[in-house]
Amino acid sequence: MEATKENGLTIETGQPFRTGFVAIVGAPNVGKSTLLNQLLKQRLSIVSKKPQTTRNRILGIYNGAGCQILFFDTPGFHQGSTPLDRFLTEQALKACSQVDLVLVLAEARGQGSLLPLPLLEVIARNRIPALLAINKIDLIERPRLLPLMENLARQFPFREIVPVSALKKEGLAELVAAMVRLLPEGPPLYPEDLVSDLPERFFAAELIREQVLKNIHGEIPYGTAVCIESFKEKDDGLVVIEAALIVEKESHKKIIVGLKGQMIRRIGEAARAELEKFLGTRVFLQTFVRVEKNWTRSQGKMDEFGYHDR
Repeated sequence: MEATKENGLTIETGQPFRTGFVAIVGAPNVGKSTLLNQLLKQRLSIVSKKPQTTRNRILGIYNGAGCQILFFDTPGFHQGSTPLDRFLTEQALKACSQVDLVLVLAEARGQGSLLPLPLLEVIARNRIPALLAINKIDLIERPRLLPLMENLARQFPFREIVPVSALKKEGLAELVAAMVRLLPEGPPLYPEDLVSDLPERFFAAELIREQVLKNIHGEIPYGTAVCIESFKEKDDGLVVIEAALIVEKESHKKIIVGLKGQMIRRIGEAARAELEKFLGTRVFLQTFVRVEKNWTRSQGKMDEFGYHDR
């Protein structure tokens, strides 16, 4: 059988190639970022048990046999009154209206409502096909799974329902196959060796913010942003990064810096190790903390720190 190449991908002539945009949506902490990382076999989205872990729509590019799936990992549907809260909600809602398929992710527990009503309304209003993945099936007894699937099927007209465990990598092949069946035919849009359209600076900031989420508790992580002030690669391959951790209060700065600078060193050392794995080279990371009072309530500051539509 003859084959052609488009954007670095080999396409067999006569076989329909499918390409499409898929928004991964759901409540906070249902495993959206873990699922995306497992599907791409690379860490693009940071993972934490805290809400607001994902703040931007992140494009991840999956290249498979006969398909290219362009995933948007969206913030969990977040209700609140600040500009940052509204930004997170708008990112999730907007993603649902601009894709070929919505992948709704829910947890394998409980019989209650699946998603906030505004998300379901956007999906229905735009008449976009929706696929439901029930995550964390490793935490539920199998006899309870079928009744749960039947209950969720009554709540919304999903095209298919696929049980998965993103953490255990169970059901992922079946999930990909279900998505491909629902995507339109079309050529690949990105080269095969590209896994995201976002720059390395973005992922550097996210990996540093992940360590803030892991090491700092209470309200402080939700009022913390990371800005990459400088990102330079030396001739010997060393990447030198200067990063500012932005907080809203002087008291928050003291906590992140820690006694004799112990906390900021812990965050920096852990982030540097993750950055070296992600970039595949040595990293020199310098971090400092800067106070920008009430930045989460200022649209101008949010734009400055990268929380705006791309």
